[in-house]
Amino acid sequence: MCENERMCVFHAVVRFCETEAETIVALKNTLMTGKLESSGYRLDFGGPYSNMWGGCPATVVPHTGKRVWGAIWEIENSYISDLDRQEGVHQNIYFPIEVCIETPRGSKVICRSYQLCTTPEALGNQEILPKERQPSEVYMAVIIKGAIESALPSAYIEELKHIPNNGNKGTMETPVSFPREFS
Repeated sequence: MCENERMCVFHAVVRFCETEAETIVALKNTLMTGKLESSGYRLDFGGPYSNMWGGCPATVVPHTGKRVWGAIWEIENSYISDLDRQEGVHQNIYFPIEVCIETPRGSKVICRSYQLCTTPEALGNQEILPKERQPSEVYMAVIIKGAIESALPSAYIEELKHIPNNGNKGTMETPVSFPREFS
């Protein structure tokens, strides 16, 4: 799927990239190549608390029997360091991982994704995401908006809408304005 000079990036959390000019330029040259499910991972939230977003950031964590939906983007290999910087790899917030994504036609694509350096513990079946691990309301609104724009399955979008948030609508540091449909 991805050519030699390009890297496939799987974003389970589809986010807007407006924080660094270089990353914006890099991501303007991306190509969304599909929306896919990654089996064996769960979407979770944990530390460190993000002052920019006013809550905990998202991560994908290996977890047998779980699945995460996201979008696959192709970017030039020369922009990987920009993407790593945006994701906070240099600050030990995230580290890059390779995930194997199976396409609807059965082929497999190795993609780069990002996992928090501090792995949150899995919750039990009836446990609710603890307050200290909750994302902000604005962060969840951006995730949901990205999932809708990427045409992820409506059942998965409904799951996203039921993730508890801390009610924070963002600060002056938040790189996007609060989407009207979520206010």
